[in-house]
Amino acid sequence: MEKLSDDVFSLEAHKEIGRPKHPKPCMGIGMASKFQQLQTKAARVSQFVTKNGGSYYKELMKRNKRYIQEPSSIETCQLLANQLFYTRLASIPRRYEAFWKELDSLQQFFKTKEAWSIENASMSALIGVECFAWFYGGEIIGRGFTLTGYYA
Repeated sequence: MEKLSDDVFSLEAHKEIGRPKHPKPCMGIGMASKFQQLQTKAARVSQFVTKNGGSYYKELMKRNKRYIQEPSSIETCQLLANQLFYTRLASIPRRYEAFWKELDSLQQFFKTKEAWSIENASMSALIGVECFAWFYGGEIIGRGFTLTGYYA
């Protein structure tokens, strides 16, 4: 099996697609060029997967054999699904208690004025700004990378 460091995954190939050569790429020729590069890269990755996919699958199964349940039947799969479901269900009381413990410690923190320092307040504000930035970034991505609204 070939190493993943072939020219398909090389640093030069990533640089080739990663950054535009000038600060403001034009939408016509520049985007067509980028699309062609992306299409070529996708074709090379597809060839790599086609060529090495079977051996990678066999190696992966050999390395993780301890996780495979034999015989692999519908009953075994149903048993594992039920085990997962009831294990998660059994963890609810422990998670419920941890939630209320965290909430109580947060309430105690807000009640004590000496716990509030400039450092704590600025860290809380920074975390709030970070949460907003991640939310807004997700919104922009969801709108198709537009700042003004959805494509109609």
